[in-house]
Amino acid sequence: MKKPLIGAFSSLLLAGATALAGALPASAATAAPTAPTATSAKTPAVTVDFSGTVALSDCSGSLVRMPSSANTDPALILTNGHCLETGMPGPGEVIVDQPSSRSFTLLNSTGGRLGTLRASKVVYSTMTDTDVTFYQLNTTYSSIKSRYGISPLTMSTTHPVAGAGIKVVSGYWKKIYSCNVDGFVYRLKEGDWTWKDSLRYTPSCNTIGGTSGSPVVDTSTGQLVAVNNTGNEDGETCTVNNPCEVDENGKVTVRQGINYAEETYTIPSCFAAGNRLDLTLPSCTLPQP
Repeated sequence: MKKPLIGAFSSLLLAGATALAGALPASAATAAPTAPTATSAKTPAVTVDFSGTVALSDCSGSLVRMPSSANTDPALILTNGHCLETGMPGPGEVIVDQPSSRSFTLLNSTGGRLGTLRASKVVYSTMTDTDVTFYQLNTTYSSIKSRYGISPLTMSTTHPVAGAGIKVVSGYWKKIYSCNVDGFVYRLKEGDWTWKDSLRYTPSCNTIGGTSGSPVVDTSTGQLVAVNNTGNEDGETCTVNNPCEVDENGKVTVRQGINYAEETYTIPSCFAAGNRLDLTLPSCTLPQP
């Protein structure tokens, strides 16, 4: 996991601000054969900047909306499960409706500080199957737009495609990483945690500690398709800071220096009108408490 740079649980996560380097082995360069792939037609890239991103005290994050969200809905912040201020959720643990007054620094398009947003609660947090925390703010999208001129990132509802251009936007470091979707991982295992259908970057997204929770934005649509969360630092197998890939047959692959994100396209199916989390919705696949 990309470590929060301060906090009681920082010793478990990735080291400091040392970049994860290393080229993808030639034998590992092909994406999973069943993964969606980008078409050969060239799609003009949209401008991706820091608009809609936030900096946490120890991680990165983004102001997000569901496709069905209204401007008058309470706004949401997305970051990683392992960035939760009360500590990392354990395997199988799901946290919902937990009070929170956490603050977030809202950024402008160039990464400059616009102001502070504040949570009213943790809507949802887990590190099981995925690695996400959603905070509800004490203000609405329309109020943020009126005061700061910033709109949220829209969460995509379609599976990302192999080969697609992406940018990982870190509000903590005020840095944007550019690369492509290299492929998808059936199971990504790190320590006691296992994540499903993770997204693997090509090597140029060499994300570092503090980039945890950064939005992964598709450059053809401008929509959020995943949330940055981990990378293999030392070449170890399935240990903390050294996730391993496990395929459908149980084969384990280690890719030192390669980084990953957790897809988010299924999450909007778990939110009802008013940005209300409803884990009982028929198409919702997020783990339940």
